[in-house]
Amino acid sequence: MAKNKNISYKGPYGYQKLKEREGRACIRFKCALTNTILDVLRQRPGWVEVKEEGDWDFYWCDVRWLQENFDHTYMDDHVRISHFRNHYELTRKNYIVKNLKRFRKQLERDSGKLEATKCDFFPKTFEMPSEYHLFVEEFRKNPGITWIMKPVARSQGRGIFLFRKLKDVIDWRKVRCLHLLTSQPTLKLCWDGVRLDDQKDEIPVENYVAQRYIENPYLIGGRKFDLRVYVLVMSYLPLKAWLYRDGFARFSNTRFTLNTIDDHYVHLTNVAVQKTAPDYDPEKQGCKWMIQQFRLYLTAKHGAEAVEGLFAEMDNIFIKTLQSVQKVIISDKHCFELYGYDILIDQDLKPWLLEVNASPSLTASSQEDYELKTHLLEDTLNIVDMEGRLTGKEKRVGGFDLIWNDGPISREDGNLDTPMNGFVANTHLGYNNDRKKQLKRLYKSIQTPQKV
Repeated sequence: MAKNKNISYKGPYGYQKLKEREGRACIRFKCALTNTILDVLRQRPGWVEVKEEGDWDFYWCDVRWLQENFDHTYMDDHVRISHFRNHYELTRKNYIVKNLKRFRKQLERDSGKLEATKCDFFPKTFEMPSEYHLFVEEFRKNPGITWIMKPVARSQGRGIFLFRKLKDVIDWRKVRCLHLLTSQPTLKLCWDGVRLDDQKDEIPVENYVAQRYIENPYLIGGRKFDLRVYVLVMSYLPLKAWLYRDGFARFSNTRFTLNTIDDHYVHLTNVAVQKTAPDYDPEKQGCKWMIQQFRLYLTAKHGAEAVEGLFAEMDNIFIKTLQSVQKVIISDKHCFELYGYDILIDQDLKPWLLEVNASPSLTASSQEDYELKTHLLEDTLNIVDMEGRLTGKEKRVGGFDLIWNDGPISREDGNLDTPMNGFVANTHLGYNNDRKKQLKRLYKSIQTPQKV
């Protein structure tokens, strides 16, 4: 529980000593959001909402609170918050590129080129403005292809545009620089962007990434889509990650074409973008598919073996991205993180990572969406286990399957000594999610002492 800083603790909050695995009859929580997560927290038995500066044991915080308060907050063993301190190493578009490139080089050094190719799931990307000249060199090697420009720290499709001509980027840079010089006259202009003299730690300009656009996306009904998949990380050292069985495909509202690259309703599948379309209807069949429906569709069209291969490649994306930041993320035992992965499938059934979100939208766009996110969050809290009910040996909790625990987890027996050629990973993305039955069995088995 939290106490005011004048009680003799260093930070603004202090916590009474409790054993980490001790069950608690009352759990005090705070929540910075007002969507589905707040509903789930308020409905959880034994959990009590705390207002303002009250004592708390669990905080579903936003990243701003994290930046402003984490380093000044004392937390006792049992306390949990919903972000790692430097989560942005995985979720900022420029940092994930840097970390994946570094990790790929390390893999090639340690395990050879073949192993390094397992990191080739991210489109060729350059940070702007720092890698502008490298981008121009690559751009001129492949004239006529489409690129996409994304701000590194924005979400919901804001600031994104597609281009095919270098002139479009030059004009865009001029407009950005002119706007900054107008709004901040003390800034000085340079060819690669705008900067403050002798203040390298400050970033007065908004960084972007220029990324090669996937021009051959897999289409269903002529429309582009991407997948939202949820991964829960409880620790980075050692790495412990869970994959949720449910997810969804988000479809664009307009049939795909490369004849126009200015229409966001064609190229961006974000719900925040699509819901502004004049004929958008969130309840209409086709705006979103549950990932089970998507998997069944692909299996009927391409066969089970091809679909198993696709989903295995997606599993590789989840693990490799987490491993790429494992040594740079500050792994604090008080922290956990629910990530939203955005995956694009191309016509060859190759999955591409678009981005990873540290704050995936928990606002429901339909009744089905509300139920999915409610169950997702309930199971997240079940794994965080503030109540102290789990043994720590579980391989499945509700809709979550343990996919990595300082090593890969086998679907059969969890034996890490199993030869990899006979290994079947403990992943069930897109399979039946009988979470209620599983939770009932799980808690019953924990409560019933096993006979020796």
